[in-house]
Amino acid sequence: MRWYLIFPFVSSLLFVVGVLLFKRAVDFRVGVWRTTFVSNVVAAAVFLLLLPMGGEVVTGDLWQAALVGMLFLAGQVFSFLALDTGDVSVVTPTMGAKTVMVAWLSTLLLGVALPWQLWASAVMSFLAIALLNKGGGVKVGVGLLRTIGLALAAAGCYALFDVLVQKWSPAWGAGRFLPVMFGFCALFSLGFVPLFKEPLWAIPRKAWPWLMGGALCVAFQALSLVTSIAVFADGTGINVIYSARGLWSVMAVWLVGHWFGNRELVSESGVLGWRLVGAGMMTGAIVVTLMR
Repeated sequence: MRWYLIFPFVSSLLFVVGVLLFKRAVDFRVGVWRTTFVSNVVAAAVFLLLLPMGGEVVTGDLWQAALVGMLFLAGQVFSFLALDTGDVSVVTPTMGAKTVMVAWLSTLLLGVALPWQLWASAVMSFLAIALLNKGGGVKVGVGLLRTIGLALAAAGCYALFDVLVQKWSPAWGAGRFLPVMFGFCALFSLGFVPLFKEPLWAIPRKAWPWLMGGALCVAFQALSLVTSIAVFADGTGINVIYSARGLWSVMAVWLVGHWFGNRELVSESGVLGWRLVGAGMMTGAIVVTLMR
């Protein structure tokens, strides 16, 4: 048993809690751009915790940290746009396609020969998306397709992000590459300020606990996930375990979604059931991964 897989497992749980908190903040009209800005500033602060791990800032390759930071930022924007109009129980499982994307990109960019178990589990995760979205397409129509498209775009950005972290962080050391990269991410987020409909101080007081709670959960899940990829260089295996967030998201909406003001349970009869079956298939992919 590879003990480090506990990190993506914990990340999958924290991610779902963070997403539910962010989804609740949407009700206060915080907006995508202010949410992204706050989230990235919090993440940059959290990743400073890695500085004691040491390493070296490769000044000639600062573009690497900047590019990876931009990919993370793009992934965040796409995921928040999806959450702004779509269901948590659609967005999170659909982003499970990231698992297949990481496997393919690892082979293409890293020259990694993946064992059959990882390929099988990655494909299982991807096929589960069909079940996760079965039953709601006809009624929701363009809205559902838009949510799925945005979630897949987020998955693609995050997949390339993970692979490049695995590729470039060894030369820097996780204690330097990741804090610098998230520093760039926060810096780039300043570009969203002109897009704010209202300034940060205009965010309703009641929205801040949900917004900051979501930002902290997402920041710490990223800390756990990205650091494990940088240190243990097993992007595909780690992402298969991380795909359990698809199951947790459906279960959370089903069991405790009302605590967060989530109303997905009032959707078309049977839709949530199909999403639960699809999320279960993703979980089955984890078992296959652990067989190797």
